[in-house]
Amino acid sequence: MAKDKMRFGTKVIHAGIEPDSATGAVMTPIYQTSTYAQKSLGNHKGFEYSRTSNPTRKALEDNIAALENGKYGLCFASGLAAIDAVLKTLNSGDEVISTNDLYGGSYRLFTKIFENFGIKFHFVPMHDMTAVEEAINANTKLIWVETPTNPMMNIIDIKAASTISKKHDLILVVDNTFSTPYLQRPLDLGADIVMHSITKYMGGHSDVIMGALICKDDKIAKKLYFIQNSSGAVCGPQDSFLVLRGIKTLHLRMQRHCENGAEIAHYLRNHSKVNKVYWPGFEDHPNHHIAKEQMSGFSGIISFTMNGDSLDDANMVMSSFNVFTLAESLGGVESLCCHPASMTHAAIPKEEREKAGVVPSLIRLSVGVEDIEDLKEDLEQALALI
Repeated sequence: MAKDKMRFGTKVIHAGIEPDSATGAVMTPIYQTSTYAQKSLGNHKGFEYSRTSNPTRKALEDNIAALENGKYGLCFASGLAAIDAVLKTLNSGDEVISTNDLYGGSYRLFTKIFENFGIKFHFVPMHDMTAVEEAINANTKLIWVETPTNPMMNIIDIKAASTISKKHDLILVVDNTFSTPYLQRPLDLGADIVMHSITKYMGGHSDVIMGALICKDDKIAKKLYFIQNSSGAVCGPQDSFLVLRGIKTLHLRMQRHCENGAEIAHYLRNHSKVNKVYWPGFEDHPNHHIAKEQMSGFSGIISFTMNGDSLDDANMVMSSFNVFTLAESLGGVESLCCHPASMTHAAIPKEEREKAGVVPSLIRLSVGVEDIEDLKEDLEQALALI
């Protein structure tokens, strides 16, 4: 079967992967080397120096590109390093439009680093594309979409964003971290670049820090490869190997994350001590119809607030879990809880953060693949304490 004809569950295991040419090893070896022998000037086997390219990293980049139905994949030392590479394609005076409930690390990179180099950012409520249109001017060069958003789980219409970006000759980038290509493929919906924090669901085991970019366009890819090689924020072969291994079960893990996430979302919505639950699978969730169109499932990330909006209550619950672990990050096989206001989104000014819904009592859950009854019992005992 041609690899471009493979279905997703086969792609995660085989796309971009070939038995090792030297030994026949089925699993891609860890090429722990910085440089490569050349028979004569320019006469080599496709690799010269591991900052530029490494066989283990290349196998991963090819695999991720195939999963997103892209042509080019580039892996970086972190998700933020991948974002940094995209922003380096811009020039002083350029402007970017992004969502007003963006991941705090992205917001910090935008406002604390790149604004210093003369790039201007506009943060608008992207669930309404009218706000995007109104923010566009002659200096706008890029639209940065995150969907579902972190941590409010808002849904942004990728097709509508693509229509706007093409109308104004802009680059559309979509952070697909929460969905993964198992649930959503932005390039198929008109995006120019897809970004991943591979640290999360793609790696899936909370043991690697990595980012990735995927695209189809030759010109965009050439720019990004130049920046990747010139700036050098690449991942190592050991991490590449671990992610290749993790991706082989992506479809299985994501199915369980989605199943458990749905159960927990409905459990919380029916709990007497819970006020609001943010999860795009609810039929009354804003833009639920768009989520159904562009996603095949609703992931395992859920945010919720409790009655009274008390930080003390939130702290009590998060400190009392036995199965959920209070920790940064998400997307591993283990269930985690996070306090966005003081952890992932602390870099966003309080007024802006709370205006977007990141209030003191907001808790974000990354629902893992454990037995669902254990997860519900853990929530029940913790919520009973308030």
